[in-house]
Amino acid sequence: MTYVVGDSCIRCKYTDCVEVCPVDDCFREGENFLVIDPETCIDCSLCVPECPVEAIFAADDVPADQRDFIALNAELAKVWPGISKAGEPLADADDWADVPDKLQYLAR
Repeated sequence: MTYVVGDSCIRCKYTDCVEVCPVDDCFREGENFLVIDPETCIDCSLCVPECPVEAIFAADDVPADQRDFIALNAELAKVWPGISKAGEPLADADDWADVPDKLQYLAR
């Protein structure tokens, strides 16, 4: 089982999760979203409690309305560059933290 980044990360991109991940480049970075590479994730779950917007789920626990994020993480992990160090969240991340249904704002 792998871990999956869901909807809450879009337009926030907090990277607290990246800092604790023991696998270099397991997280992949897009313009306004992070994904987890299912090929390199070692299922350690260290990232889950670090996400301030609770956007990371075990694949088996992804909410029903976000199941498409399993395939989306796998797809984008193949094309986005890896990230191994925490960075700054997006400038308006706090404004977007509690906004639901943000898939329409995903920058590919």
